Amino acid sequence: MATRANMRVFWSGIAEGLTVASASQRARVGDATGRGWFREAGGVPPLPTDDPSGRFLSLTEREEIAIGIASGASARQIAAGLGRASSTVSRELGLWALAHPGRPYRAVAAQRDAEARGARPKPLKLAHEPLRERVQADLERRYSPRQIAMRLALEFPEEPAMRASHEAIYQTLYIQGRGLLRRELTTCLRTGRAIRRPRRRTDARSDPDRRIPGKVMISERPAEVEDRAVPGHWEGDLIAGRANRSFIGTLVERTTRFCLLLHLPARKPDPVALQEAIVAAMGQLPKHLRLSLTWDQGLEMRRHAQITLAADLPIYFCDPHSPWQRGSNENTNGLLRQYFPKGTDLGVHTPTDLAVVAAELNGRPRQTLGWRTPAEALNDLLSAPQPTGDATTG
Repeated sequence: MATRANMRVFWSGIAEGLTVASASQRARVGDATGRGWFREAGGVPPLPTDDPSGRFLSLTEREEIAIGIASGASARQIAAGLGRASSTVSRELGLWALAHPGRPYRAVAAQRDAEARGARPKPLKLAHEPLRERVQADLERRYSPRQIAMRLALEFPEEPAMRASHEAIYQTLYIQGRGLLRRELTTCLRTGRAIRRPRRRTDARSDPDRRIPGKVMISERPAEVEDRAVPGHWEGDLIAGRANRSFIGTLVERTTRFCLLLHLPARKPDPVALQEAIVAAMGQLPKHLRLSLTWDQGLEMRRHAQITLAADLPIYFCDPHSPWQRGSNENTNGLLRQYFPKGTDLGVHTPTDLAVVAAELNGRPRQTLGWRTPAEALNDLLSAPQPTGDATTG
């Protein structure tokens, strides 16, 4: 039976220029065995068997894997014999199965596959013109690179050439000299940055103690709101413009992340204007989709009792200094800054402008929705049969 030592002698002979028959004779194996090794490797001697760093599997280790598989050993048992993590062996076998479906594992071919995967420089994914055009179109629609990558995976599951990771898209945008995506497309990103910046901590904003008569705290909110299983629970807030002299109201449904924008023309937070805007927006929804609203402790919500009465909408207030208790709303407000940058006058935007922005935001695919859009998720709820006895609209 041929051993790894026989194989190494055989390939050493091939490297010296011997014929297959002569190399087989030197290695003390039959001609058929030698021809099989030669045919499997495509006539090219396998790459070095050892990796000095120890990070990657060597040909010797791949031969041990082949022997283990042939003897019926599990990946865990093979890994233990190699002194490797079982995930390393499982990943190796998984890569082989993807590249050679239905074929038994072969060490030399697996070694060649590994070297091909590790070759540098790698071809750029976005050099494929149909993929590049699709990515550019999605960036212009203000999709994030991650949204684009995951949507491509959904739409082209059987076409690897039409898929790219979000990191590949970021690198093509940010790294100069690649020239595959137009540089100005960086303005379509949420941050609008043309270069990457390291993440950094931001100081928590101070929030003075404020008093709102008759407020009901978030601790009294129904437990069903927490797990987002029941739709119809909303979070709300204001985003401020330059010098805190212009505002837009934001409402976000917790289950679908569907966003409504409220036009507030006053130059300061006006409780009456906010009341009217919320009642008008919520009045367009069926009762089973307006079950509660959670707000921070801003004084603009002093007329919460009137809103509850007019819209049949219970309102709950977050604890001080706790923006995470309205996580969906905080995230949406961050997305909205792509359209309404800080330090700008928000009062110049008309109700029509806000409707256009809301429609665009609600048309973006979201990871938390399985890469569906908030508009699609809300439409599913609206088209579903309404609960008996609770289907009236406001």
